Amino acid sequence: MLKSERDLLPYLKGAEFVSAIRDRDWHMEVRFPFGKAQPTVGGLDRADAKPADGGPGGSDLELMRRQVLDEEGAAYAVLTGLFYPSVMNAWPDFACALASAYNDWVVDNWLEQDDRLLGSVHVAAQRPAEAAREIDRMGAHPQIKQVMLPLCQHLYGDPHFHEIFAAAERQGLVIAMHNCGATLTTHGYFNYFIEWHTAICQSWMSQIISMISNGVFERFPTLKAVMAESGFTWVPHLMSRFDQQWRELRREVPWVTRAPSDYIRERIRFTTQPVEEMPVERVLQLIDWMESDELLVYSSDYPHWDYDAPQEAVRGLPEGLQRKILFDNAAALYAIKAPEPQLSPA
Repeated sequence: MLKSERDLLPYLKGAEFVSAIRDRDWHMEVRFPFGKAQPTVGGLDRADAKPADGGPGGSDLELMRRQVLDEEGAAYAVLTGLFYPSVMNAWPDFACALASAYNDWVVDNWLEQDDRLLGSVHVAAQRPAEAAREIDRMGAHPQIKQVMLPLCQHLYGDPHFHEIFAAAERQGLVIAMHNCGATLTTHGYFNYFIEWHTAICQSWMSQIISMISNGVFERFPTLKAVMAESGFTWVPHLMSRFDQQWRELRREVPWVTRAPSDYIRERIRFTTQPVEEMPVERVLQLIDWMESDELLVYSSDYPHWDYDAPQEAVRGLPEGLQRKILFDNAAALYAIKAPEPQLSPA
């Protein structure tokens, strides 16, 4: 995460864009409009994830590396970032320039510093052709694994955005959809954070319905997606209801040649975060209803207040299922090989 938008100045192209940050102190606003509703002294972030220099949580490489990679024993960490030019409702040229600058900044300051870090291409979805060019520009980097599409004003199944999916498929990248301050429920924002945080799964549901109904997974047969910070307890309901509607109304969308749940099982993955505390038996039942143990991938939500440690996220589950959630499912999604075992010196 950036400490400041000023970090982008060495990478930003366009004098008017440089001036906006350097001279007018422009800031990207992607955080939540509810103030510090989170019940911690660090607000949205874990207090211990805030670096000593006063920067925001997740902005210090060494601190993140120690807390996430070393202390938790993670083989890899996929960086999602918290910088989404796609949410900008105006100045799309600036959004495109910001996306390119941010991507270059992440490569230089994070990916090139540790092989265990894997990255995401950030794009300005308002301009699908430019977004596709940015995906093609960044996609050759071996540590880039996905394209970030924040949940905001766009329904990404619309053919307007298909150039983005074509580029992601061309580069072998996963589409990642993550919530942010621009994520709305079907009724917009609520009075309180608890209401919004409970209801935002509606946005992921809407995106999945949109993508499948508009034939994204038929048009792009190798494309895969991950719903990031989505949880998963709502997925069996969506599968069941969507299949029922498809059986009754499939003549409206003849290009959807299979039951929606088939596309979901084969092409979409869901992160564990935020983990919902429930008996192990209920978790296993939900996985059984989804008819697959390959849909869930562990996510931490570091550095936020509701961070889920890996051992806590899978506590009590069968050992084989724990490994699938913590490593195997994500490794298959991102085409990651298991790290070589570290041998002790003779």
